[in-house]
Amino acid sequence: MSDFLAPPPDGPVEPGPVPSFSILICAYQAAELVGEAVESALTQTVPAHEVIVCDDGSTDDIEAALRPYQDRIKLIRQEHQGIGAARRTSVDAASGDFVVNLDADDLYQPERVEALGELAAARPDLDILTTDDQIEVDGKVLRNYYHGSLRFRVTNQRRAILEYNFLHMPAVRRVRMLEIGSYDASFPPVEDWDCWIRLILAGCRAGLVERPLYRYRLQESGLSSDRAKLVRMEYEVLRRVPSIADLSADERSALEHDLVWRRRDALLQEARSAVLKGSPDARRRSLGIATGRGFDLLSRIKALATVVAPPVSRRVLVARERRRWVGAGGVEIPRDQ
Repeated sequence: MSDFLAPPPDGPVEPGPVPSFSILICAYQAAELVGEAVESALTQTVPAHEVIVCDDGSTDDIEAALRPYQDRIKLIRQEHQGIGAARRTSVDAASGDFVVNLDADDLYQPERVEALGELAAARPDLDILTTDDQIEVDGKVLRNYYHGSLRFRVTNQRRAILEYNFLHMPAVRRVRMLEIGSYDASFPPVEDWDCWIRLILAGCRAGLVERPLYRYRLQESGLSSDRAKLVRMEYEVLRRVPSIADLSADERSALEHDLVWRRRDALLQEARSAVLKGSPDARRRSLGIATGRGFDLLSRIKALATVVAPPVSRRVLVARERRRWVGAGGVEIPRDQ
């Protein structure tokens, strides 16, 4: 197989058998789209070992959406606990060699499981396998997931995963997932990055099939998600890393640098969110940016303008929010990490 990237093996690696894959679909209020996701999972050129749908306490008619597939999937129901808990439940219920997620509003290309299996057979020393993705917004394909500065990292994956999440919807060897304790539901919406960090720091290595075999579908109305919460949880994930793994001096240096700028980014995003929402503490948060240490001059000026005239700053931010998805490079996709 010639279209994959992976760290070089430690020694000679003999090809092995193709492992089995459990496709995990966690659904919450996704009745309108989950059928398409299930259909794409069931129509793979090489069938998955099983398709598991975890209904995380939906109140819409997901049962009707899944009825055409009820004899070909395993359906699990639980009270609403969030995506991290639903993924954890799905991993526990799976029996394949690898577990691989599919969001309820996304799709697999027909060859994804086959391609993952080929990579796994060629490199049985890898515990994490992924493919490139196509990013769609409102049905329009914009670009591949690995684009620009977001690259799949082949070398020094331990340090790389502390810098940003270079994995999206990978397949993970189930036994390794269970060894590190599976998903931690206390880190939404970045419980996946937390999981990949723990896997790679525990010795797992990742490989990539360089073909866009996952369709990552977004709606423009959902792109401006709670960025402040995302960045804050990224910071919290990194903050606990020293307590769960022994780091080299190089890795500690990278982590310390990352913590500084992610904390700064969290404060900026929390101030921005407060202004957008017209929160009572918007002026206080902006004043903290204007007078705090480590912020660039432009951020300080914008924050000071908010302190002086919050309503004007809010109007400017709202207008920018409406425009920021469209630019010279097309629609801007929020970074994973």
